[in-house]
Amino acid sequence: MPSFGPLMRGMREARGLSLAALAERLPVDKGHLSRIENGRRKPTEDLARRIDAVLGARGELIACAHLDVAAAVDAQPWETVELLRRMRASDTAPATIETLQATITELCCEYGWRDARQLRAEGQGWLREVSRMLRQPVGLHQHRELLVCAGWLALLVGCVEYDLGMRAGAEATRTAARQLGEEAGHAGITGWAWEMAAWFALTQSRHPAVLAAARAGQEVAGSAPVAVQLIAQEAKALGRLGDVRGVRTALDRGWQLLDAMPAPERPDNHFEVDPAKWLFYAMDAYRFAEDDGLAEHYAVEVIREGTAPDGTERSPMRAAEARLTLAATAARAGDLERAAGTGMAAFNAGRRSLPSLLLVAGEVDAELHRRYPREQATADFREALRAIR
Repeated sequence: MPSFGPLMRGMREARGLSLAALAERLPVDKGHLSRIENGRRKPTEDLARRIDAVLGARGELIACAHLDVAAAVDAQPWETVELLRRMRASDTAPATIETLQATITELCCEYGWRDARQLRAEGQGWLREVSRMLRQPVGLHQHRELLVCAGWLALLVGCVEYDLGMRAGAEATRTAARQLGEEAGHAGITGWAWEMAAWFALTQSRHPAVLAAARAGQEVAGSAPVAVQLIAQEAKALGRLGDVRGVRTALDRGWQLLDAMPAPERPDNHFEVDPAKWLFYAMDAYRFAEDDGLAEHYAVEVIREGTAPDGTERSPMRAAEARLTLAATAARAGDLERAAGTGMAAFNAGRRSLPSLLLVAGEVDAELHRRYPREQATADFREALRAIR
């Protein structure tokens, strides 16, 4: 998985800068920069920010440096995929699949608010149970259904692992989920595995890879609901590539597909797509395309849709990114105090997706420093961002 060094090298070369020229602009020792690019050294936070500014990375390198720190705790990246391999090696199953399916649905509905480490542990526990069930003799139909159960569990665990910054483990789990989906002939699972690949690439600033994964997933998904989410990831990448017309075309296509689909029975299921989730993706695409009117409109709607009548936030991760969107639009409108205050409020979410939060917060941080480099509110926002781990 790409880390700070390869991303920095790609950006430097794309801008036609030699290593020596970059070192002179920073300024920093050329040999030290070379070791960073080759992955033998990690940049300090201050150096990562200076490199981000010189290369005009708009916070992408800052977010990547934070993620490298989080990924260092991923000491056992193959833990989940090993469980999946054990399941796929068996060809038997019991006759209790309906109960298992209901349990998995409930776990997927808890993704948006439950503690990530607890959810990962329970998901892995159910993978162990499915492995035990597969060791009992049943027919091919039950075997396929258990593979489908394993695929949904793998997708869920992989999402949570990535939220925690466990990049290697999440990618291994995602790949295994795709293999399970292909083996079971389940377009939804396979499509979601491609959607995760697009999400991973987006938070690592590999925008062409986002487009490739999103479009490959759409070919597999057909008319499955995940196709809408894949179009949304395509729009987010196009926004970051500056293709405003492409953003609008993709979002229009997604709206049309979503309108033709029945409303999901459980819209809180992470692997369902409903209008509220679509607003969230449209918000991000328009924010980066700097269509601030639409971005702000959708951000307000995301917060409203995700707030219960008693004020409880049902979707804290979406609400956090919506607040960062409002921070970005406020900064561009000249309201620094509202931008910094709203942005820092996003860091209070009890449930967070670390890569996504760091990506968007890093973009807001870069926006603040570009417009208000010497203001205290800008420094306060950076300090609050630095505290996120």
